[in-house]
Amino acid sequence: FFSRYIISLAMPVCTLVHVWVKPENVEAFMAASRANHENSIKEPGNLRFDLLQDPEEPTKFIFYEMYETEEAVAAHKQTAHYQTWRDTVADMMAQPRKGQKMTVHAP
Repeated sequence: FFSRYIISLAMPVCTLVHVWVKPENVEAFMAASRANHENSIKEPGNLRFDLLQDPEEPTKFIFYEMYETEEAVAAHKQTAHYQTWRDTVADMMAQPRKGQKMTVHAP
């Protein structure tokens, strides 16, 4: 019980991942990303994993990812579903994705 309480007091790790997709790959990117999402939300330490699409620029996506700790983030990057997603979508991107760490003030 006590260790769980300590974890709940830690600041979560939040990252916005900006992704620009080639127009011809939007549907395939979304399908691969949904599969990654479905598995990511089941990971220990995952608090949030949203896939967002810009309605005015449909080739622009943002992943809103929140994990309890940096260790949970590192574990996510070692999962088979993340590695499959990473390799599957690599050629679908119009430019390299960009991760942006955010400070959480009010989750």
